[in-house]
Amino acid sequence: MGKQRLNAAIIGPGNIGTDLMYKILRRSEYLELKLVAGIVAESEGLRLAREEGVATSAAGIQAILDRKDIDIVFDATTAHAHAQHAPLLKDAGIIAVDLTPAAVGPYVMPVVNLEEHIDAMNVNLITCGGQATIPIVYAISRVVPTAYAEIVATIASKSAGPGTRQNIDEFTLTTAKGIVDIGNAQKGKAIILLNPADPPMMMNNTIYALIDQVDPAIEQKITESVEEIIKEVQAFVPGYKLKIPPMFDGNKVTVMIEVEGSGDYLPQYSGNLDLETCAALAVAEKMAKHKLAAGAN
Repeated sequence: MGKQRLNAAIIGPGNIGTDLMYKILRRSEYLELKLVAGIVAESEGLRLAREEGVATSAAGIQAILDRKDIDIVFDATTAHAHAQHAPLLKDAGIIAVDLTPAAVGPYVMPVVNLEEHIDAMNVNLITCGGQATIPIVYAISRVVPTAYAEIVATIASKSAGPGTRQNIDEFTLTTAKGIVDIGNAQKGKAIILLNPADPPMMMNNTIYALIDQVDPAIEQKITESVEEIIKEVQAFVPGYKLKIPPMFDGNKVTVMIEVEGSGDYLPQYSGNLDLETCAALAVAEKMAKHKLAAGAN
């Protein structure tokens, strides 16, 4: 009998890495979590991993490279760190699922283009704001050419850890590029706001698009396209909700999305982080299933 699961590791045991750990342990069908690696032995993330019976190391990327049984790595560190990790993982023949905005590998959106990159050795999850909003831009642009799309992602300040705050510039640049490359808008812009409200707010995302044609039939098709893709995202992000359906003002379309976290580790207001970890697991599960099936043939 062939291998039934791929061996996985997480590097970066912060909020995102720890939330992802619980998702893999509770829901994965095709991954066996073998290692969580960080650089601070006393960190909360490594302590929680040990409690779950997962091997840990404070040797960072070297701990993964020293093992010879890891097939796939989730990198939940920073864009700068992943730029250093990526060539090392590639040389070791290890698949990298990049949760930082480093954009070393191709951008991947589970409901849009995963099949195109199913055999890639490094894939990038863009950003949480990108995972929340680019499906909507794509849903609009597959109906009618979209000259411009702009997204505003508003997250609870308490949900923004050190990694998120260090990557603000990369967030805006990477998300804007994803709006064009994956969303198929001709131009894109991304803004992120950290809201200090207490109690913390859920992640809210506003998507504006300027479309080339306007008539009632196109408006109806856009509404149906958006509703369809919302259901596709909800298949792996249960808290992804259409807060305000498409509103039309001339050639401007406005849509609002709210994301509530599933509470695996992080509070429910951290929908921005939950979205990224849900997408990472969905991508890795599909890649692992594909690789295992190929190995069995």
